[in-house]
Amino acid sequence: MSDGLMQEAQALFRAAGMAAGGAESHMFGKPCFKVAGKAFVCLFGNEMVFKLPAAARTLAMTQEGARLFDPSGKGRPMKEWVQLPYAYKDQWSALAVQSANYVGAVGR
Repeated sequence: MSDGLMQEAQALFRAAGMAAGGAESHMFGKPCFKVAGKAFVCLFGNEMVFKLPAAARTLAMTQEGARLFDPSGKGRPMKEWVQLPYAYKDQWSALAVQSANYVGAVGR
């Protein structure tokens, strides 16, 4: 992955997380944003990972290259987290807002 691509992914990640009202933090050693102390989005390489409700998760999983997030790489994906490739960067901000709303609602 090129440095330019990674820098752009990081900038888009930060913009999406801030637009969703999140606070910067870390999850599994990766940058993330949290709302109400709970992670809702993280950057994994040049892909963004979102915690989504069932309907949004099902829709996101229809995108080519989308997959459930498996941070360990050991075949134990996190059931509510979808990893979406950089090719779908135009959707990242809207998904981050959806994710923040979901996590915020679940945390209440």
